Amino acid sequence: MQSIVILISGSGSNMAAIVKAAQIQNWEQKYQAKITAVIANRPDAKGLSIAKAAGIETQVVDHKKYPDRTDFETELTKVIQIYQPSLIVLAGFMRILSGAFTQQFPEKIINIHPSLLPAFTGLHTHERALQMGCKFAGATVHWVIEELDAGSIIDQAMVPVLPGDTAEKLAARVLTQEHLLYPRVIAQILSHHNS
Repeated sequence: MQSIVILISGSGSNMAAIVKAAQIQNWEQKYQAKITAVIANRPDAKGLSIAKAAGIETQVVDHKKYPDRTDFETELTKVIQIYQPSLIVLAGFMRILSGAFTQQFPEKIINIHPSLLPAFTGLHTHERALQMGCKFAGATVHWVIEELDAGSIIDQAMVPVLPGDTAEKLAARVLTQEHLLYPRVIAQILSHHNS
């Protein structure tokens, strides 16, 4: 059975979309894959209750309880390794991971970023897209490497930038595409692993 571990920091809307797709498409039977855990770095992450309601095991590794990133990542690694993941999915996980961490899970960590990478890495992607007068925005699923938002692109979804768009309106439109793109990409990876 392929084990999927999802890391979140907040509301978990992408995680919820993935959980729903896994149920509807029956990933357990189709790909011999199961979401084994949802891990949050914030004890108040709303997504934890969504995961619990779906019957998924949850864990909290609160980054504020550790003196530095190394100690936090050491504990996070220990918790992740309990589940022997085939795939680690960052779904709104708002911590930058070190090379020491990512190298422990080569080609196992994916992330979704709310821009058409390589444009607008980092934060405030929608504001920056509007400032630059972009005609299109979107989301990118990519492999995670040490360099922020720089791993190989797996797939992208595009949305038009509309007249009168604000960063909030654009973000909401991109998010609806994220909820379709991320589960689709994960299913493709699982299918590939399973073949």
